[in-house]
Amino acid sequence: MARESKGPKFYGAVTVSERGQVAIPVEARRDLEIQEGEKLLVFGAHGGGLFFTRAEQLREHMGRMLHVYRSALESDESGERRPE
Repeated sequence: MARESKGPKFYGAVTVSERGQVAIPVEARRDLEIQEGEKLLVFGAHGGGLFFTRAEQLREHMGRMLHVYRSALESDESGERRPE
């Protein structure tokens, strides 16, 4: 698991290669325990920002969100909130 952080950390600048590739700085890979071959998802933000996240981490978050969504639907149907 990734090392505990006290917030965002700046790891330096990278240059986009001719083929559109970038290298993740070694300190970031070490701190976040990013392994060779690990699948990362890339999202774009307004203004040109990019956001990377582990595919597995997104899957876990989506599972939790789906559970909350289903619980909310059940609450609406019964008129009561169900314990989790």
